[in-house]
Amino acid sequence: MGGANQSLRFRARNLVVMALDVTIVAVSLHLAVWLRASGNAPPTAMHNAIWAVTPILVISAAAVHWLLRLHRMSWRYTSVNDFRAMLIFAGVMTAAMVLLLGVRDLGGWRPRTLPFIFFLLTLYGVMGTRLLRRLLGEYINGDVFPPKTGDGSLENNEFTLFVGKGDNVELMLRANERHQISGGKPLGILLSDRVSPFMKIRGIPVLGILSDLPKVVEMQTEKGKRPTRIVFAETPQRLRDAPFLQMVAKAESIGLSISCLPELTSPLDARRSDKKDNTCQVSQEQSLRSIQLSDLLGRSQNILDYAAVRDEIRERCVLVTGAGGTIGGELVRQIAAFQPSRIVLLDASEIALYNIDNDLKASYPDIERSAILCSIRQRRQVMKVFQQFRPELVFHAAALKHVPIVELHPSAGVQTNVIGTKNVADAANCFGARIMVQVSTDKAVNPIGLMGATKRLGELYCQALDLAGQGKAQSARFLTVRFGNVLGSSGSLIPLFEKQLLAGGPLTVTHPDIERFFMTVSEAVQLVLQASARAENVERGRIFVLDMGEPIKVLDIARRMIRLSGGVPDKDIMIKIVGLRPGEKLYEELFNDNEQKLPSVLDGIFEAEPAPLPLNLLNNAFDRLSVLTERADDLGARNLVFRLLSDGEDIFEKDLEMSSMSEMSERGDLKVKAVPRVPLEISLNNREHHYGQSVR
Repeated sequence: MGGANQSLRFRARNLVVMALDVTIVAVSLHLAVWLRASGNAPPTAMHNAIWAVTPILVISAAAVHWLLRLHRMSWRYTSVNDFRAMLIFAGVMTAAMVLLLGVRDLGGWRPRTLPFIFFLLTLYGVMGTRLLRRLLGEYINGDVFPPKTGDGSLENNEFTLFVGKGDNVELMLRANERHQISGGKPLGILLSDRVSPFMKIRGIPVLGILSDLPKVVEMQTEKGKRPTRIVFAETPQRLRDAPFLQMVAKAESIGLSISCLPELTSPLDARRSDKKDNTCQVSQEQSLRSIQLSDLLGRSQNILDYAAVRDEIRERCVLVTGAGGTIGGELVRQIAAFQPSRIVLLDASEIALYNIDNDLKASYPDIERSAILCSIRQRRQVMKVFQQFRPELVFHAAALKHVPIVELHPSAGVQTNVIGTKNVADAANCFGARIMVQVSTDKAVNPIGLMGATKRLGELYCQALDLAGQGKAQSARFLTVRFGNVLGSSGSLIPLFEKQLLAGGPLTVTHPDIERFFMTVSEAVQLVLQASARAENVERGRIFVLDMGEPIKVLDIARRMIRLSGGVPDKDIMIKIVGLRPGEKLYEELFNDNEQKLPSVLDGIFEAEPAPLPLNLLNNAFDRLSVLTERADDLGARNLVFRLLSDGEDIFEKDLEMSSMSEMSERGDLKVKAVPRVPLEISLNNREHHYGQSVR
């Protein structure tokens, strides 16, 4: 019975629509003649003719209306195809009017402009009624006006950026107007296609293209409207395309969440749904699905134990080295969400420190923070910072990470990655830190390059300090986490390929068989936070390694990016094999030859239990490295690093000290003091700063 009633209502609605369009045709004919006569009565012959042809024209209009299926078109969701049908309808009616009046005796009054006036009146009448119906429906629903960008004056105000092709963004904005699906005020649009100056889509300004994301966020932050979310007006599969992949990586690195509607496919699909009165269909019950870069890696994202991390961080002083870098910056943002008592930002880069400090101020204004411009090579300054703030949690992300650069500058690599790590670890040990987590790399596994070797020594030192606290109450924990290649980080693979694509190629790959492990910034940071939260449950001396799935061939990534850009590999854009760089490995590994792979208390994470080196051996070796690097003895520093890793305990402390003194004596050099091993006191502003006992 219900179906019969619905069918009856549908037929009645179609008849009403047809009657309205037929009436518009009849009225347009009489109104066109009246307008052409300047509001006066037309000549008698014309008057009689139009009344004579009106019934025939009405019947013709009904037939054409039915053939064009105008009654089947949704008035609320009128599309371009619908307007095309209305244009044809008005044109056919005009031709019919000219034909019917042409066979009548109109006397001497045959105005040539009459068909043109009739065509416009018919077209505007048919289109206008549908537009009026749409405006009325949207006004009743409260959606007649486009959304405002907001002035940031409301409490808990969140701003949203819309990203994608212009047509898809317009469709998403239209859905947002009806159902408020974005969960925030529309702030602006980033387009993947061409951008015109001062463009707006449904009242929302176009702020740039995908690559402008960091600049747009910075500009809007200065205006007090920092966006918190990106709504992606494309299918989730499109996130695998190179430009969008890089955009997602950038968004994660600056702390923006990304969402999309899985049901939203394209304007074409939406218009097909519109004809069924379905609008694609975005209902209020549907919510935007969050997108993570891990979706693009072909494996599931590890879930952070938020309760454990919150309990570990809340109301504690936290220090992050390398706070302005990719990993350090994301660490700072995620740590801030857990409400620490203070965050100490330590970085050697002035601009990086400035940016992360401003970012933290805008996003978490209530959290106490201290921005410290300091290199981890500056042992005395590092000690001073730790004595002043007494951090309970230390996250050590500062490092030199680019393989070719460290290979060319061995002393700088050793000073930062080895001596700098020792300085931070010693300071944490001296001034009562509960936990220090060091960020390492898979390049530290069986290293052949200096960068990996220096990171391996940093691992060994933290491991030795951790083991030294065995059985001692309240002794600090020193943990190491080992990463693969981080998507979106400075100098990473995808931005390099993207730049080469924009230049027309070639894409440079060092070796056809080279493979790498990949992970997201979010995964890397969550691994660090998980390690800090579970430190008490982990045996001393362990190293955490993320399960990053299978390694990916770099050549495959290059070919895929060329195809996604619309080209053919080795035809439109060439791929050039340039050979392995100094210090670069063909395959990365997750575990050293002498490490035992063990299950972890953390899901998606492995633990490594390597054979440690004695702390006194490392201390003496690092003292010698400090002497060599201060003298810019790159060859001596390199040789000692690799000898220490290859020979291990076969290098005796006495041999190191004797060789150091012997070499300096033979060269006639002035003696360079090693790192002090006695309590150090300095006077600053008439206050005594005691750096504790045994501050090596």
